[in-house]
Amino acid sequence: MGAFMTIDAVTLHGIINQDNLVLIDVRNDDEVARGVIQGAQHIPLASLPQLFDKLSKKSSIVFYCHSGVRSAHAASYLAEQDYKDVYNLAGGIIAWANAGYTFSALK
Repeated sequence: MGAFMTIDAVTLHGIINQDNLVLIDVRNDDEVARGVIQGAQHIPLASLPQLFDKLSKKSSIVFYCHSGVRSAHAASYLAEQDYKDVYNLAGGIIAWANAGYTFSALK
């Protein structure tokens, strides 16, 4: 697996409004319909190989899913494509909710 970093929900909440942060939800459409972390883009994990090159290598990219497993695969994939600033949200959206943070509708 490619090298990526792990970020927890509290840390992500503190940096979520940084200009160079790109937040990507890799869950399926039916999961995303229930709500996303505000500001997230939706790129289903299966679509990542076709769409990853639209992501800037200058950005900090944070992936999340339901529990952190699929997003770890996404983060690893991007790291293998020479992206340097790649993170996986530990515990996924479950950890985000458990930390008391809210969701919004996908824009």
